[in-house]
Amino acid sequence: MTQTSDNVTWLTQEAYNRLKEELEYLSGPARTEIAKKIEAAREEGDLRENGGYHAAKEEQGKQELRIRQLTQLLQHAKVGETPPDDGVVEPGMVVTIAFDGDPDDTTTFLLASREYASSDVETYSPQSPLGQGVNGKRVGDDARYELPNGKMASVKILEAKPYQG
Repeated sequence: MTQTSDNVTWLTQEAYNRLKEELEYLSGPARTEIAKKIEAAREEGDLRENGGYHAAKEEQGKQELRIRQLTQLLQHAKVGETPPDDGVVEPGMVVTIAFDGDPDDTTTFLLASREYASSDVETYSPQSPLGQGVNGKRVGDDARYELPNGKMASVKILEAKPYQG
């Protein structure tokens, strides 16, 4: 689970370990691999028209950006427990909502930072308009949030359970 509050990101031990492993891989073996790709492409000759060289350099830039993101995230991380199963919506909870109170128009999502996005369930950031609207509400409460077009939308909180992924 992750919860971002200012510069602090709350992580479960499992999420922290997973991100730390990714950082170690990117900082070690992955850096070596990309350096070899760049060197091999460089040996092919004229760099101005060398697509392999430019692709490898672009990949290296993306990789270095991810290393910086992970380093910063882990430096400011606080490892904690999953939220309590008390029906209060907060980061780390899987939330089911009904749009405009219509029980047939529902969606379920994980309220967490994108670092914890999973293929199991859609993830909404606590900083997103919907995330801000539902955060702190209880099961049964109505929540309002602003749509990108400036209009207000309302949802009813149907369920909030700690993420078990």
